Amino acid sequence: MKTKNYITPPGFQKLRSELAQLLNVERPKVVETVAWAASNGDRSENADYIYGKRRLREIDSRVRFLTGRIENAEVVDPGLIQSVQVKFGARITVETEDGEMRTYQIVGEDEWNIDAGMVSWKSPLASALLGKMKGDEVTLKKPSGEESLLIIKIEYRSF
Repeated sequence: MKTKNYITPPGFQKLRSELAQLLNVERPKVVETVAWAASNGDRSENADYIYGKRRLREIDSRVRFLTGRIENAEVVDPGLIQSVQVKFGARITVETEDGEMRTYQIVGEDEWNIDAGMVSWKSPLASALLGKMKGDEVTLKKPSGEESLLIIKIEYRSF
């Protein structure tokens, strides 16, 4: 049984765009190059042919991966969620032990970007936050030790 791939609408669109780019642009170009290289004769020492075949395998592998992720996608629009608890799609502002304010958004596995404050719903941080409410203190277990975070704000908005 496949697990759901929770994802936001922009993340889903990004997966679909990458798949379309691979199928409609990159793969046809590589197939054309491989066909040309194959027509040149000896394939054993033909770098264009060898590289092209390798690139086709890479593209096909990525296409299979993206197709599976898209088929199992459960698109969740955070703007439609009304909850006082932290759920998928929530934008959470926390205060660290040092008084620093940080904001994170819980997103899909395929769209995390820690520099932008987007964390996967399967990450340790999201696991610590999910199900909690404003005012709750959570303990984040990190390799360097534990860190306490106080939930200051929870909001849901569309992208």
